[in-house]
Amino acid sequence: MASLLCLSLLAAAAAATSPGRLVPFDLLYADGVRAYLARDWARAAELLQRALHSYAGLRAARRACRAACAREEPFPGGPGGWEAALLGPVLQRAGCLQRCLGRRLLPAPSAHRASRAVRRDFERREPYNYLQVAFFQLKKLDQAVSAAHTFFVANPQHLQMREDIEKYRRMSGVKSDSFRDLEATPHWEAYETGVQHYDADEYLQAVARLEESLSEALSALEECRALCEGPWEDEDEEEKMQPGLYEAIAAHYIQVLKCRQQCVLEVATKPGRISATEDFIPSHLDLLQFAYSQVGNQTLAAECAASYLLFYPTDEPMLEKMKQYRTELGEDAAVTARQSIQHYVQRSLMEKKLIYYAVEHLGETFNDPDLWTPDELIPENLKEKHREDQEKQKQETLDVEEREKRGPLPFEGIAVTMDSQRMNGTQRVVFDRVLTESECEDLLRLTKAAGEAGDGYRARRSPHTPHERFEGLTVLKAMQLAQNGDVEWRDAKLLLQASEKSRRIIESYFTPGKKLHFSFTHLVCRTAVDGEQEGRMDLSHPVHADNCLLDPEGQECWKEPPAYVYRDYSGILYLNDDFQGGGLFFTEMDTVTVTAEVHPKCGRLVAFSSGKENPHGVWAVSRGRRCAVALWYTHSQEHAEQERVKAEELMEQRAVEQDQPDGDKRQGTDRGSRSSSEPRAPSRGTKPADQRQKPGSDRKQHPKVLRARDEF
Repeated sequence: MASLLCLSLLAAAAAATSPGRLVPFDLLYADGVRAYLARDWARAAELLQRALHSYAGLRAARRACRAACAREEPFPGGPGGWEAALLGPVLQRAGCLQRCLGRRLLPAPSAHRASRAVRRDFERREPYNYLQVAFFQLKKLDQAVSAAHTFFVANPQHLQMREDIEKYRRMSGVKSDSFRDLEATPHWEAYETGVQHYDADEYLQAVARLEESLSEALSALEECRALCEGPWEDEDEEEKMQPGLYEAIAAHYIQVLKCRQQCVLEVATKPGRISATEDFIPSHLDLLQFAYSQVGNQTLAAECAASYLLFYPTDEPMLEKMKQYRTELGEDAAVTARQSIQHYVQRSLMEKKLIYYAVEHLGETFNDPDLWTPDELIPENLKEKHREDQEKQKQETLDVEEREKRGPLPFEGIAVTMDSQRMNGTQRVVFDRVLTESECEDLLRLTKAAGEAGDGYRARRSPHTPHERFEGLTVLKAMQLAQNGDVEWRDAKLLLQASEKSRRIIESYFTPGKKLHFSFTHLVCRTAVDGEQEGRMDLSHPVHADNCLLDPEGQECWKEPPAYVYRDYSGILYLNDDFQGGGLFFTEMDTVTVTAEVHPKCGRLVAFSSGKENPHGVWAVSRGRRCAVALWYTHSQEHAEQERVKAEELMEQRAVEQDQPDGDKRQGTDRGSRSSSEPRAPSRGTKPADQRQKPGSDRKQHPKVLRARDEF
């Protein structure tokens, strides 16, 4: 098992956990966390290392005993009473396991049964999260970096660990080879290297690494399957009526079979990824048959092709390949599939047949992990249900697409570049080309003029971070500045028009036929403070939701004051991209698992519902000045933005004055401007895609307090 690779790191703990005395890993883990919380770093590091060692030792003991007992107590065939023939060997195998595990797991195997929560922590590599802090406090940087990297590989969306990794990379004295995965799985390293060689047409090297990957993957499958033969997992069923003998045997056996079937997903899922690589084992054979043919080894190419056809016997391209190989090798050449693959497929089909019987007759459920399962294996009545489920899922997909692709949008030239599916969430969307380059420049000129006027837009430290200056301008203040001659009327009018255009786009997309009112409109700029960015670890705006108080630990968002509970939708209309950092990101309710990011650029509008389904924050602005129009909307007319009403009145008053012959007219009015809220032809090309530094080098810490803020 790959976890054994970390034993070199844990050598100091090996003496305390000798084979004769393997302390239960959950007890060591609990003691280690308690020491961590007590800031006893040396004790925490020792106990957490011992817990990882014990966990690896427990899994190794179970694998070894099951393999040994399969050899010592095989299931014989032959005549006799069915109970003696079946259950006799079962009892003997159980006795063998008890003796074997009893020798390896003192004081008793039952002492090593941990709760699901603890096992899940080890599967997610949580002990390494604690370890890296403990090692850091002990000034053991190399070990801290290795522990942090090991955790981060399996949890790449963990915001805090991403920050820690970046800190380590900037530290002097940290060696690059310290960033190693102590739980690395050999087959993944070989597979990725093999695919790289394959893509580079380096077929000889590709063959070697892909063969290594396939061998390691099949070994990992066997190890996973051995661990499936564990205790009955039904902790929530204590108060239910206990099943009879045959029902209990069948239920536990089916649980084991389903676990074995899911092993292919575990092996095919790269650490840190959510989804498994489809057809992981067959894809090896497909790549190998082509690579072997390119290096001139037609015999092995044909063997791989025949092995692939065990999974997909009607695959036309592969059948053509097989015909070609037989011609090249001669009709008398014996071409057979690999023995290991034959065994794999036959065993899997046998297990699937039993599982589908249980699904049909015993009320079991099963999510088949394989795309290659033959259709004839699925019972007829389940095929119909399967088709119904597929139709239902298809209809649900169409419904979602219909909701998310409202159209046409009320303005020409606007593109939906990211929808909820691409942003891994719900009620999220990104529009491009909402503003032209010249309109962005006009609104940026408004921010500059307002700042020079010093009226309501004076730069001050951001309420969220001391490392940025914050400037904000409302629509009413913009109109008042225009009235006083401090800014041009056409720029103030453009702010009204651009925000109204955004409102109409968002309303047509999310709530057609249901009026959205402005709740608040804010032209906001954030500027990085020079000389204060080195080693910065915070965010420009901490993770929050817009209409509720986010509680990450409780996995809840409380719709109560001081939150703006009446807000329904939010939007940000970006004006520039000539700065570093400052991107918007969405997270899960835990505020650390990033699900999507949006990079600012002129004319880009990101919109989303304001509730707990869309926690979001803003990466630090580490260089330059980021400007955008922040927008919030509500269905409640009583909470509509009153300042906007006054601003529109001032604009109407200005229009009336301009219509009067003797009216006072300044130079530089909005005479030649075109309304941004009018439908228009596609605008001239926008700037190229953002080529700035990739966001991620300045990922920051999420807040520990609950607060509601207007500004992004």
